[in-house]
Amino acid sequence: MALNTDFIGRKFPPSPPYEVSRVKIREFADAIGDRNPIYRDAEAAQAAGHPDVIAPPTFPIVISLGGDALADPELGLNYAMVVHGEQRFEYVRPVVAGDVLVCETVIGDIRKAGNNHLLKIVTEVKDSAGELVVTSYNTIVERGA
Repeated sequence: MALNTDFIGRKFPPSPPYEVSRVKIREFADAIGDRNPIYRDAEAAQAAGHPDVIAPPTFPIVISLGGDALADPELGLNYAMVVHGEQRFEYVRPVVAGDVLVCETVIGDIRKAGNNHLLKIVTEVKDSAGELVVTSYNTIVERGA
């Protein structure tokens, strides 16, 4: 079944707030094998000019991959055939321990490429004051469509 192109441009309600903790940052850094002390030690982060430990640059993938957008059955996404195609992040500032973040997601594009469908997701990650922290761009590939 083809992905529903009526979803192009669709904006989804903001995600529930996600509180970024030092523990989650450390767990993520461990998972990606990054031993940088600014992801683990508040003093090292402060010495580098940050208010607290910061998250590795790819940390927002934890909360910004599309959530409700991908789960909507009307989209027609077959999870069994999905691979992650591409991601990039445009930062306004680093994600810091203590941030409470909300994601606002838009389906940027859906297109066919050979036997695959490419689903582009754009997510603005904002802090509790509503200020933009990072914009996440992800491409999901549904294989064999």
